[in-house]
Amino acid sequence: MLEKRGKSSVKIIALTGIGIALFVVLTLCLQVPVFENYYLCLGYIVMAVYCYLVGPVSGTIVGCLGTFLYCLLISGLRGMPGWVIGNLIIGIVIGITFQKTKKMQKTWLKAVINFLAIAVSTAIGILVLKSVTECILYSQPMIVRMGKNVFAFVADVFVLEMSLPLCMALDKSEKISKLVK
Repeated sequence: MLEKRGKSSVKIIALTGIGIALFVVLTLCLQVPVFENYYLCLGYIVMAVYCYLVGPVSGTIVGCLGTFLYCLLISGLRGMPGWVIGNLIIGIVIGITFQKTKKMQKTWLKAVINFLAIAVSTAIGILVLKSVTECILYSQPMIVRMGKNVFAFVADVFVLEMSLPLCMALDKSEKISKLVK
């Protein structure tokens, strides 16, 4: 039994590492501009899929470390702490919500709960925590930071919401189920 558990842990660690790499690659390679200097961060698709299929811990690690590495590659430490803290909240909340709603029979209710979890966690993570972090780091007024982060909030919610059908479709795939279990 212990040996089986050990293999499972190694498998989850390997899958999470792959997820982090996918997050960075999608974020770097597919930048779809939507507002001013903000774009759809397609790495969030990977985060959502991992939160849904592998679990909240793995999905949160994918989102946080993926963001950390992406920011480090692109802009150094500028902006990174706020994004990582925001993704920590988003990953935990949507990961737990996805796990709790997965077995629900009423698809419409599942969709509403997941939609609200994404919107609320992204509002807290990006509009509040990212803004507070940037106020502290850059000595800018909260209203200025929140105003700039509204664009990121909208873009991130959009990508996460659009990821839900993919998450549900992948969950029904036998090959994917065998891979993550």
